[in-house]
Amino acid sequence: MKKETIKGQGAVSNVHNHFEKNRYEQSIYQDDYEEDIAKTQVIPIFPKTIVNKVKSPDLHMAYSMNPYQGCEHGCAYCYARPTHEYWGYSAGVDFERVILAKKNAPELLEQFFKKRGYVPESILLSGNTDCYQPVERKMQITRRLLQVFLDYRHPVNILTKNALVTRDIDILSQLAEKNLVTVSLSIPTINEDLRRKLEPRTSSVNTKLKAIETLTQNGIPVHIMVAPMIPGLNTMEILPIVKTIAEKGALACGYTLVRLNDTVEPVFKEWLAEHYPDRQDKVLHQISTLHGGKLGEKSVAKRRKGEGNIADMIHTSFKVAKQKYFANKEMPKLTTDLFDGTKGEQLRLF
Repeated sequence: MKKETIKGQGAVSNVHNHFEKNRYEQSIYQDDYEEDIAKTQVIPIFPKTIVNKVKSPDLHMAYSMNPYQGCEHGCAYCYARPTHEYWGYSAGVDFERVILAKKNAPELLEQFFKKRGYVPESILLSGNTDCYQPVERKMQITRRLLQVFLDYRHPVNILTKNALVTRDIDILSQLAEKNLVTVSLSIPTINEDLRRKLEPRTSSVNTKLKAIETLTQNGIPVHIMVAPMIPGLNTMEILPIVKTIAEKGALACGYTLVRLNDTVEPVFKEWLAEHYPDRQDKVLHQISTLHGGKLGEKSVAKRRKGEGNIADMIHTSFKVAKQKYFANKEMPKLTTDLFDGTKGEQLRLF
């Protein structure tokens, strides 16, 4: 009899942290788990900085920031999983069940804005882990960060998989009025059955699509990341996805190719064997054709473009889809002209 996996969890086990000498494993099966182990553990932390300088030449932003380390969404393919190992946790179950919350993030952002000689450039909110993952409902760190952006009139780009972003329409609308915000929603599939398995604790497909409409109706520019593209799982959806998001009001879309770097590889392999054993070998083989026979790719020059027939098919499909559905649309360039490093202090006098 097939064991029942824990609802809302992506990783099948705690894969070995390669920084640790000792190895331990925890299955996600109900009969192997105590009830309290399966719950999310939130650990407050107080870092010294929150804004990161982006140095990668293929990423078109100057700064990023992540209010949480680890992510409850449970996406098996998530490139951020190996970062949890630096904190002494596994990239598997731990990544989505042990969340480090940076409670002093808003205060740190204010300090960053007040630095002498700071020249404002748009900051990406997320980029590693999701700023609107489920724990944000209670913690509200992201909401507090948005208020700081508004107080200082500083531009911000938001990247998320969660329709919880619409909770903050009141702040986002004020930012949008001043051309200070864009929202990028990640929608790798419009197949709800695949979505439940692929990214189990993200918003449902219908809820994400409704979020596009809600944001658009409130004047907030929406970009969609159709990512990652995984051969044999979602590449057949490219045209339907692009058509659907355009009809809902999105102004642009982008995509990336799946890469199984470092400990993402064993997590994804276990997930694939659990949910799609019939096509496991086919999917892994097709992923390897994207990266010269490897499942991962760290080269900045190659990781986005990929290689081979399947990569070419993906690029061509998106080119055709964009020409058809986004020909007369574009995202606005956010302004930095309104920023004043003393603005937050002045507003608080009233």
